[in-house]
Amino acid sequence: MKKENNYFLYFLIFFFFIILFNSNSFSIENKIFLSLKSNKVNLRQGPSFDYPIKLVYKKKYLPVLIIDKSETWRQIKDFQNNTGWIHISQLSKKKTAINIKKNSILYKKSTIYSKPIAKLEVGRLVLIKKCEIKWCKISTGDFNGSIIKSFLWGKIN
Repeated sequence: MKKENNYFLYFLIFFFFIILFNSNSFSIENKIFLSLKSNKVNLRQGPSFDYPIKLVYKKKYLPVLIIDKSETWRQIKDFQNNTGWIHISQLSKKKTAINIKKNSILYKKSTIYSKPIAKLEVGRLVLIKKCEIKWCKISTGDFNGSIIKSFLWGKIN
């Protein structure tokens, strides 16, 4: 009887360790990305117009990660790890991402064997058309094609 209880106890400990160490994988899928609605958006130090401006974004559709809420304000983090507060009227649900891989290739189709269309530099903004398991169909500037999903930071799910 004691042996069976020990096995059950080991199983419970093992199960809780699995849940504990995999909690990050659950949270990755629950990340909420939005994008900036206009070409001039103020990032503030706190959730009110009374707080000073930390920086001004000048790129429409730049993706931001929502990390907290306070009434009509959202605390965000950008791909360079800047954090602050933005009013919800300045945020959009447009699916966008930033290329985070140096010299990544945009392909005509979702395979590395298809025709390369362009080389994307780090920080390049892309508009997401559709994402699958490993690839996203995107547009950027005059180019349309597919890029490896792991090269992007933003709303790719």
